[in-house]
Amino acid sequence: MLASESITGVKIPPRSPNCNPHAERFTRSVREERTDRLLIFGRGHTVKVLHDYTRHFHSHRPHQGRNQPAPYDNPNVAPYPQPGIERRQTTTGLINEYHRAG
Repeated sequence: MLASESITGVKIPPRSPNCNPHAERFTRSVREERTDRLLIFGRGHTVKVLHDYTRHFHSHRPHQGRNQPAPYDNPNVAPYPQPGIERRQTTTGLINEYHRAG
C-alpha cells in the first residue's frame, strides 16, 4: 500500500518497539479504539474515520505524558465552572466526548 502512494517505507530493527514510540502508541490507540470495532467500507470511509479519530486524539483525549491535558489544550486558560455536562458522539458514535454545557 505504501508503494502505491509513492511512500518509501523505512525498516526498523527487529524487536525494537522504542524506535518510534509516538507513532506506535498512536497506531495502537487507533486500532484498539476505532478500527477493531468498526467495519470499514472503503478508502473514503477509512480517511474519514482516521481524520475524526485524529481530531479526537489531539483535541480531547487526555495524555499521561502531559499530566493529563490534551495536546491542543491551552494551559494558561482557567475554565470557569459551568453547570451541566454535554455529551458529544464522535468517530461514528463509538467514542463519547464530555464537555461542560454552557
